[in-house]
Amino acid sequence: MKVLVDTHAYFWWEKNDPRLSAPAREAISDRANEVLVSAVTAWELATKARLGKWPGAETVARDIETTLREHGFTSLPITLRHAQIAGFLPGRHGDPFDRMLAAQSQVEDAPLLTADPAFKAFGTRILW
Repeated sequence: MKVLVDTHAYFWWEKNDPRLSAPAREAISDRANEVLVSAVTAWELATKARLGKWPGAETVARDIETTLREHGFTSLPITLRHAQIAGFLPGRHGDPFDRMLAAQSQVEDAPLLTADPAFKAFGTRILW
């Protein structure tokens, strides 16, 4: 199975945080799964770190390429199709990070590992 990890879920995975749900932790840990980590996750972590809004995000953002390789995760770039779908997603939810993750989840046909209920408005398949 292919799964896309949302930014908080990725951060919680890296920090071994108990807020990561057991099903999400299991999906990430299962070597049979292809674990996708979006470029938007690196962008969001770096942005939150720069703004001082997310303690610990800077270290995770700076080491993300190395960490993805070590875990065997797949880096997911942002494509034109992802951007197009993100722009056309319905609703007023304006967070560009969330919109892109929702679009990538749909285009890649991968459930999104997220605790954020905002993604339901986009019709995103969620695994939590």
